[in-house]
Amino acid sequence: MSAELRSNFLRTQIQGDLDAGLSGPIVTRFPPEPNGYLHIGHAKSITVNFGLAEQFGGRCHLRFDDTNPEKESQEFIDSIQEDVRWLGYEWHGEVRYASAYFQQLFEWALHLIDEGLAYVCDLSPEEAREYRGTLTEVGSNSPYRDRSVSENMALFLKMREGEFSDGERVLRAKIDMASSNMNLRDPILYRIRHASHHQTGDEWPIYPTYDFAHGQEDAIEGITHSICTLEFEDHRPLYDWFIAHLPVPHRPRQIEFARLNTSFTITSKRKLKQLVDDQVVAGWDDPRMPTIAGLRRRGYPAPAIRHFCEEVGTSRSDGMVDMAMLESAVRDHLNRHAPRAMCVMRPLRLVLTDLPESMTLAVSNHPADSQFGERQLRMDSELFIDREDFREEANKHFKRLVLGKRVRLRGGLVIEGERCDKDSDGTIICVYAKCITSVPGADPEDGVKPKGVIHWVSAEHSVPATIRQYDRLFSVADPARADDMMLALNPDSLVVSDDAMIEPALRDAAPEQVFQFEREGYFVADRYDHSAANPVFNMTIGLRDSWSGSNG
Repeated sequence: MSAELRSNFLRTQIQGDLDAGLSGPIVTRFPPEPNGYLHIGHAKSITVNFGLAEQFGGRCHLRFDDTNPEKESQEFIDSIQEDVRWLGYEWHGEVRYASAYFQQLFEWALHLIDEGLAYVCDLSPEEAREYRGTLTEVGSNSPYRDRSVSENMALFLKMREGEFSDGERVLRAKIDMASSNMNLRDPILYRIRHASHHQTGDEWPIYPTYDFAHGQEDAIEGITHSICTLEFEDHRPLYDWFIAHLPVPHRPRQIEFARLNTSFTITSKRKLKQLVDDQVVAGWDDPRMPTIAGLRRRGYPAPAIRHFCEEVGTSRSDGMVDMAMLESAVRDHLNRHAPRAMCVMRPLRLVLTDLPESMTLAVSNHPADSQFGERQLRMDSELFIDREDFREEANKHFKRLVLGKRVRLRGGLVIEGERCDKDSDGTIICVYAKCITSVPGADPEDGVKPKGVIHWVSAEHSVPATIRQYDRLFSVADPARADDMMLALNPDSLVVSDDAMIEPALRDAAPEQVFQFEREGYFVADRYDHSAANPVFNMTIGLRDSWSGSNG
């Protein structure tokens, strides 16, 4: 049984509903507003809603709650559909839109007016806030609350015909201005917005609020369980009020669970949009962004994200999940599934002074899984090694190449450092070494084994590549609480290297193919920029957690 099945209180409640005689299959929905790209928090909601439907043999709808035309776009609609599918899920039937129900919602608004349960209010937004009261003080009735049914009906129809300007009037439910729940203090049902809608064009000058539309959309679609995050818990009485006072065809049940909050991350769409608009990042899918598109471009595998969401589980209390938990899931998945390759980030020329001739080596693509097969590598007398893998002299803790000391070249020979050349500034530009062994993988005959293993590429046959080394975008654990988000940015979140050298086969890597660059970390061929003519790899994650014990 999976972690999700072991710990999911939602599953227990749904099973209870089924045991109590709920007829038909369960129906859930994932209802994003198309006003931005989905982020890691949405991934949790996706796995919960689609996962529950899958577990109980039901179905899950994808519905866009598109009631705010100024903030929504087709770009976001397209990206959301792509993200859901990339995560491994498929919705039931056609994509659904709140806008497809605008006429029905309008008719239900007329029903509330006719029942004396809704009225047109002329208070300005500032006046409405004063009348609403506070958490400790009850609200006051609007002076327009006692308009007659006929007057409210006439005014609302004029709103529908576009006869009033934006913000001039709203339609409000008549519930209870003295309620301890602020959401029940005559909430707004419709507001005037002369804005073109991405689905309905200029057909509607009025738009329903989320609170009015959401429950009724669930009812229209036959949703059995409306799974929401905890911020909607105090909206549930309003959700239920509308269901109880309207002739809806179905009565869904709302259940709340804790949203996913991860450390070193911001998930506010407003703040993410600011990062994009201010060009702090290179778009919504920048690999440093917590968006699903960003995680994908960084090389995070969809199965690892799903596993992370399942491991986090569901609860009734909000908390912060350490980002290291997601990174660990990614690292574990890639360790099993990513083939190995070699990339020299900071090339330093190495000359093998006594290599008799070039050699072709058969090197394993995965140390623990023979199914990955082998690759052929050319070892010539001139190689590139990483600059940090050589020192003229070093203590016993340095396990790489040192003058007079031995090291093994990955998959190849044991060598011993002899001398080095320097430029006029004293910078080492070339290292010379002799071959201690002549057979790849063999140990020295004199019994003096090498101190370590270093990676390399052929100087003649390697290929230059652009390497983007990504790190966490923020340097503090809870950037959402920072006085200035921009001051919490990690200045080293992106380092670009244009002089890296890679194995020649990596040039032909497919976009989004992930490799472990030995001794460096996991890297993915960029889904857009990588090509054989211009190889570009993004760092997915290091081989180990470099943040443990730091920054909370």
